Amino acid sequence: MNNINKTQFIAVDLDGTITFTDTLHESVLTLVRNKPFFLLLLPFWLIKGIAYLKFKVAEISLLDVKTLPYNLPFIDWLRVQKNNGKKIILCTAANERVAFAVSEHLGFFDYVIASDANTNLKSTKKRNALEKRFGTKGYDYAGNSNADIEVWAGARHAIVVNASSAVHQNATQVTSVSHTFSSERVKISDWLRAFRVHQWLKNLLLFVPILAAQSFDSIQTFNSLLMAFISFSLCASSVYITNDLLDLESDRQHTRKKHRPFASAKLSILVGISISIILAVLSIALGAIVGKDFLTILVLYIFLTSAYSLMLKSIVLVDCLTLATLYTVRIIAGAVAASLALSFWLLAFSVFIFLSLALVKRYAELLAQEKVGKRIAHGRGYEVSDAPLLQTLGVSSGYISALVMALYLKTDDVILMYTYPSAIWIFLPILLFWVSWVWLKASRGEMHDDPIVFAIKDKTSIFVALLTVVIFMYAATGMAI
Repeated sequence: MNNINKTQFIAVDLDGTITFTDTLHESVLTLVRNKPFFLLLLPFWLIKGIAYLKFKVAEISLLDVKTLPYNLPFIDWLRVQKNNGKKIILCTAANERVAFAVSEHLGFFDYVIASDANTNLKSTKKRNALEKRFGTKGYDYAGNSNADIEVWAGARHAIVVNASSAVHQNATQVTSVSHTFSSERVKISDWLRAFRVHQWLKNLLLFVPILAAQSFDSIQTFNSLLMAFISFSLCASSVYITNDLLDLESDRQHTRKKHRPFASAKLSILVGISISIILAVLSIALGAIVGKDFLTILVLYIFLTSAYSLMLKSIVLVDCLTLATLYTVRIIAGAVAASLALSFWLLAFSVFIFLSLALVKRYAELLAQEKVGKRIAHGRGYEVSDAPLLQTLGVSSGYISALVMALYLKTDDVILMYTYPSAIWIFLPILLFWVSWVWLKASRGEMHDDPIVFAIKDKTSIFVALLTVVIFMYAATGMAI
């Protein structure tokens, strides 16, 4: 930073400068989440101009500006300038309703100049508004995009915030740059977190039907399952991105989730929407290649996940039942892709064990909320006081899954399918131990709010998984390896 600015007024952009996000996009997502039917009116509002669209969206969506990802280092610098006697002006193309709400929340702006229902205060119009009030070269201006070049041309100094090197270079062509505030660039790890690649492990459930049926002799079946796995994984990433976008407000109030790529605005909302659509299209295309029946299951999965993201996740207990169903749907999809008959016992076991995992997820989230002094889980239908009940339901569901397994071991199918069926009985105490272990860790507050992440990192869970593989291989073939 250089050349302390002697200009009395510092005009500051909002979107991408004060915040790392775009408030119009945030407002539209709020509209989708709370009043989705108003989306049908967006084209009609746009016909009247972008300013009118911003006005109507801001009026109806009622964006909560307190949860926005603010550029705190830059805001701290502005507060210092304020204390040094400078006048700080919020000058933005965002609608005035949003601008005034941000101004009230931050509490240090002297003036607010923003778009109204008729004027979109961007580029030349923003420059004209500033020059009308403060004169040519009578202000410094902080911005972040090429739309701000025209405004910088009328400013005494440019303050370049959160901008690309190309924008910075363009700013130097029209005025002197007095300060530069860089932001953290997007890394490959951010993309991997957005795609939730580790969650693809859940889609290994598609292979469970051929493992349970010991049907390993068809390369064509394996290829179909591999393609089905890729299809489900792409679909899952699309769904996770969509869910993250719809969950921005809740995630930003969570101690861990606020660092997610979209919640922190490392990745933009428009990028998220675009990638989500592309992944969904690719998933459906691959699903169609696997087969019509598989595609039907995939579409059902997309419908359920969409319903979960938009509505079901906020309904007490229904959310957990939906999560358990989504796990089970993967097993059904695997059976369909492999052209295998569905086993009643496998489905029954899946429903109960996955319901237990869904409940432990909610239980862990409630304990996390309790630690930070909150009474409710934002965006969910639960209160912290519900945790003991969820614990009881979850442990019971996990134990019932063991009972289903015990009943299955007494059927003729097991005797015909396995060489040493009695060996599988060893799995029962192991299953009971693992269910108890998971809930013990959860009750101690040591459970990650995503059981999959916990299982990947937990040495005990990894050992249990390996031991289970050994037991079933021995029961099937008489060989441990």
